[in-house]
Amino acid sequence: MLSNKLEFGDTISVIAPAGFEENSIIDEKINIISSLGFNIKKSVHLYDKYGYLAGKDIDRSRDLMDAFKDPSIKAIICFRGGYGSSRILPYLNFEIIKENPKIFMGFSDITVLLNSIYEKSSLITYHGPMVNSDMMNIYNLKNFVNTLMKNNDILNISNPKSDKLNFYGSNSIEGYLVGGNLSIICSTLGTPYEIDTKDKILFIEEINEEPYKIDRMLTQLKLSNKLDCCKGFILGKFTNCNTSNTRSFSLTQVLKDNLLFFNKPTVINISSGHDNNNLILPIGAKYKIDVKKEKLGIIEEFLI
Repeated sequence: MLSNKLEFGDTISVIAPAGFEENSIIDEKINIISSLGFNIKKSVHLYDKYGYLAGKDIDRSRDLMDAFKDPSIKAIICFRGGYGSSRILPYLNFEIIKENPKIFMGFSDITVLLNSIYEKSSLITYHGPMVNSDMMNIYNLKNFVNTLMKNNDILNISNPKSDKLNFYGSNSIEGYLVGGNLSIICSTLGTPYEIDTKDKILFIEEINEEPYKIDRMLTQLKLSNKLDCCKGFILGKFTNCNTSNTRSFSLTQVLKDNLLFFNKPTVINISSGHDNNNLILPIGAKYKIDVKKEKLGIIEEFLI
């Protein structure tokens, strides 16, 4: 299911389904999004604080549902990640979300919402910058406009020129994308919100995890048959995931042992995730990995 593209002057809802932020920072970041030419509607509980959460579970879930039900709102962008998105899943009505399709974007802890909404509502969601991201970064700004504000049926995906993509595998494939933050994906296993990777292209990224922890999580996915049934892999940024421990495997070796082992078409080093440059990747859109031509692109319309 497709959402309508954004236009300048449209209303964007800002919600906080996970961690809280200080009020002054919320206001500062919202002013930046507003200055780009959009109207902003703040969720009722945006400024709430409840322990390390941005309010109680039921209130954060109501903010998300109210944003989907509000016909004046064109897009929903999460303020930040942190922790807490999984706690609101039981309170969401995925049928109502399906009946009110609109752009929903975030990353990190928001991964569980991106994939659950796609899988249970058949709505394409968007792994990309949040309101607290650096939206004055020219790469992020151009990517925002090119991805969310145009009727794209084909979109070539590329990094900044100084940041090379690496392609592996022996053939090319097409498939629908799922995924996001690796640790959040693993946290869904064994739950009703477990990620479905069968015949999909799996995207993963991570931050601040030692190589052995990356190894452990990839092994968990492997043992859960989440990797073998994929068509291919797209790897984003693994920020601060290397180690100075000489007894440790390197991050490169861990990825090689756990992913390149399958000899599936794989793209490594996409500028998406916990990095200053954060490419928007539509979850549920159809991608093509062309290993021979070293090209990655979206090959079907994902906005109307």
